[in-house]
Amino acid sequence: MSATRRPTRTITRDGRIAFVNDVPTIDVVAAVVTDGDEILVCRRGARIGQPGRWEFPGGKIEPGEAPIDALVREVQEELGVGIRVTGHLSTDDTHVGDRIIRLACYRAELEGERPTESTDHDQMRWVRSGDLNQFWWSEPDLPAVRILAAE
Repeated sequence: MSATRRPTRTITRDGRIAFVNDVPTIDVVAAVVTDGDEILVCRRGARIGQPGRWEFPGGKIEPGEAPIDALVREVQEELGVGIRVTGHLSTDDTHVGDRIIRLACYRAELEGERPTESTDHDQMRWVRSGDLNQFWWSEPDLPAVRILAAE
């Protein structure tokens, strides 16, 4: 897991900027996986934090690991499928509990068949970008959701 302590700024739920000093920052990646005009969304299972919330698949960056390598590895581990990363979507800091989650979201295309199961999620759905606001999202994913929903 890649965790550092550094002064950072974060945006609160009401849109204000808050400065947070000496808070652990966890570097995480997520894939906005598309197949045609649909996007893969996954609901967190009971065995992991924030169960029932929706997110894009991904996970923590290991020490010394490049973000895109971490993303390809995490999606393969969680979903058993390969992806091709096509570009960067967003990177945002979100204060969650006693830490900052720095989530880098990347656009990716599915390689091969759609996944049928996940090690971390109890549901997966393929949805259009206009339907993204209908889900109860994990807070770190919200900035990417807003970008995608506006496209």
